[in-house]
Amino acid sequence: MAETPAKERTFGRTYWLLNGIELWERLAYFGMRSVVPVYIMQADNPGGLHFTAADKGLIYLFWFLFQSVLPMVTGGYADRYGFKKMLFVSVSMNIVGYLMMANLTSFVGFFSGVLVLASGTALFKPSLQGSLAQNLDKSTSSLGWGIFYWVVNVGAAIGPFLADMILTAAFSHNPNSIFYNIFGDVYSRASWQALFTTSAIVTGFNYLMLLTFKDVPSGADKDKNILQVFVYTIRNIFELRLIIWLMIMSCFWLMMYQVWDLHPNFLEDWVDSSDIASHVPWQYESSRGTMVPQHIMLNLNALWIIVFMVPISWMVRKMRVLECMVLGMALATAGTLVSGFTNTGWIFLLGIVFFSTGEMMTGPKKNEYLGLIAPPGKKGLYLGYVNIPVGIGGGFGAVMAGALYGNYGEKATLALKYLCQHTDYLGGKVWDGSIKTLESITGIERTNAMDALVQYTGMDHVTATRMLWDLYNPQYHVWIPFAAIGIVAIIALVIFAKMARKWSDMDA
Repeated sequence: MAETPAKERTFGRTYWLLNGIELWERLAYFGMRSVVPVYIMQADNPGGLHFTAADKGLIYLFWFLFQSVLPMVTGGYADRYGFKKMLFVSVSMNIVGYLMMANLTSFVGFFSGVLVLASGTALFKPSLQGSLAQNLDKSTSSLGWGIFYWVVNVGAAIGPFLADMILTAAFSHNPNSIFYNIFGDVYSRASWQALFTTSAIVTGFNYLMLLTFKDVPSGADKDKNILQVFVYTIRNIFELRLIIWLMIMSCFWLMMYQVWDLHPNFLEDWVDSSDIASHVPWQYESSRGTMVPQHIMLNLNALWIIVFMVPISWMVRKMRVLECMVLGMALATAGTLVSGFTNTGWIFLLGIVFFSTGEMMTGPKKNEYLGLIAPPGKKGLYLGYVNIPVGIGGGFGAVMAGALYGNYGEKATLALKYLCQHTDYLGGKVWDGSIKTLESITGIERTNAMDALVQYTGMDHVTATRMLWDLYNPQYHVWIPFAAIGIVAIIALVIFAKMARKWSDMDA
């Protein structure tokens, strides 16, 4: 077969503009997303919302469903009405969502802001990715999607550093400051507001980018009305092989997203990063000593991908897409286990290295796979489908995490459990074993649980944390169920990959 001319393998101006738009959107999003799990539920975070793990799970369920399942429909609208129009609408919705999250602190109010943001992102993803797919062909798709995934992680890497600067500026990481002791709650609340507002401002930069962005024709039928587009979108998903693939990937993403969504709370509660703190400039004073903020620890994920994404994309360019994904899923599952089974900072980072390497071999390939098999005029539609596993897996994984972590993993909850089960704190009262009654029977709120345990037992925070870790083993109760689901997904994809070799129309 004749070699593709060099000029057809290069990336044009539109491709790079699309990457720039993605960069601003991801920087804004991950600056917020890297710390919002702590804002939502961390019991000992001043200025946070202090919702329960179950509340957080419910918020994340609908966040994922709106953000990642809606593109199944919005992808069809992007094809029909134009990528640029949908990008303008999505940027506006995201800005409104961030501002609502900044200023509304009730469950209903904050939840509403999340849904507006999620809906805007649901419009953004297929519009941007569908436009990108139109600028790539089989000779450029592997490297093109790899570079795109690299750009995503540049934004993801800068975001947590931006978040840390904003939160630290308001003394939220310095409880020994005299200003914090007097105005701690006010400063901390203001810092969270500033963070969400900054995300809105950064998102607004894309208005300027869109002024220089020339819309890319989708090749779709422009004569369909809104109802016809919806029917067309739903009808096209009912292909057995596509449904099976989406189910397999949903199981894998169920496990994978907990590294980003559950680990922030797990790190704050359990992981000792004091040894790492002496080697990096990002530090804060906690009740257990000088630690590295959780979002900086987790940011190794994005930094690792920035360094190695393009080389790995080049290395795996000749591998069959599904086989590459199987290997990546195995590495990501191993990384999840290593990072979840430890309370030592350095070992946690080793797990993130394994996880990130696996992610690099899996994340871009899911886009490439559906982009390659999508029929003409259906790029946005199929790349809307690619978000379904993220929505289903991430959403129901969040509910699962809420139940597991709320009952068996959260340090504040386990501190109250310990007072009920292993001391005479109740003074003859009998606890019924329900998590919902812990605060009422002890008279202690979750926000004060560890301080109460320390005061009653005479332990310091370091000793009390170690005691709860050794007694209740939160690492096993929380992470083994997720890893087991990841392993099931790997086995299923191996079987699917072998079957796919017989399908000439899916030889990818």
